[in-house]
Amino acid sequence: MIHYTEITDFEAPELDVYARLTEAQLLNRFEPAKGMFIAESPKVIMRALDAGCVPVSLLVERGHVNEEAAAAIEACGNVPVYTASMDILTKLTGFQLTRGMLCAMRRPALRSVEAVTAGARRIVVLDSVMNPTNVGAIFRSAAALGMDAVLLTPGSSDPLYRRAARVSMGTVFQIPWTFLDKNWLEQLRQLGFKTAAMALRHDSLTISDPCLAAQERLAVVLGTEGDGLADSTIEGCDYTVLIPMYHGVDSLNVAAASAVAFYELSKHPE
Repeated sequence: MIHYTEITDFEAPELDVYARLTEAQLLNRFEPAKGMFIAESPKVIMRALDAGCVPVSLLVERGHVNEEAAAAIEACGNVPVYTASMDILTKLTGFQLTRGMLCAMRRPALRSVEAVTAGARRIVVLDSVMNPTNVGAIFRSAAALGMDAVLLTPGSSDPLYRRAARVSMGTVFQIPWTFLDKNWLEQLRQLGFKTAAMALRHDSLTISDPCLAAQERLAVVLGTEGDGLADSTIEGCDYTVLIPMYHGVDSLNVAAASAVAFYELSKHPE
């Protein structure tokens, strides 16, 4: 039976996960098994549940309990459901809830790079992409446009941060991903991947070059929003690749560039 609790005390400890813990505190690097994340909106919550994530509690705007949120509430089973008006929830969390719903969930264990890339032919590497909105948008494009997995360097934003997962429309739960170690270029090489750095260089290949599509296993490497990829990373990759542009434009937002790259580079030999 679903148990609903109307919020009357902002300081209640069971609301800490929604109101007072930062994303970093939820991650709990020192005790990963106790880590949590916040899923926002019924669609994201349902995709997290479908991926096997375990719900802990729900925070729902009162008017959504019997509307859009109903199916997600039922799917979460016997967990506490905290409710209040939208004004009170906005004051509690500091932001307006998308579709009036949040769910606190246990973080799944990180998989190994070998497990995530098993059978993959086209993967993404995000090197220090720090903006959660961009990470979420890149995941959505990767899932939609045929990439097999996403790998992130330690400097990248966590895909389970609330904003990243929401912008991804829950695709962070649909496409395999994990974090890389420092020596990731060598690790990918040992796994049989050729690496393609997205960067403007005098020797860059255009994104439609046939030799890229001919690669059996290809990793598309995208850099941070401001400076792009480090010179050492570009030099360590097998190829440097650019997107031809017009009207004097020399760059795209990393999320926009990723969609173009994935559409073209997800093609592989049959």
